[in-house]
Amino acid sequence: MELAVVGNEEFTVGFRLVGIRKVFSCTDEMLGEKVNDVLEDENVGILVLHEHCLGHLPHAMVARLRESVRPVLITVGEEEEDLRERVRRAIGIDLYAEK
Repeated sequence: MELAVVGNEEFTVGFRLVGIRKVFSCTDEMLGEKVNDVLEDENVGILVLHEHCLGHLPHAMVARLRESVRPVLITVGEEEEDLRERVRRAIGIDLYAEK
């Protein structure tokens, strides 16, 4: 399973720099289309969005994302919290834990 990131250029640039392959930069107007593409990609297990993006998606899509088992939705926003911790809380496993 892969991690996908969707958002504006400012939000996505850091994810590209750390080597995440499925990073999609788009405008707010194209956001729904890009998120839908990710939802149809069977290889994506985690979708990272900025909290701001949820306000630009149709309500039905937001509901689908919040209830989805795959991909798991991780929102990142103004509130300081480690992405690793958000993923661990969302799926119940620390993906970076050493054995």
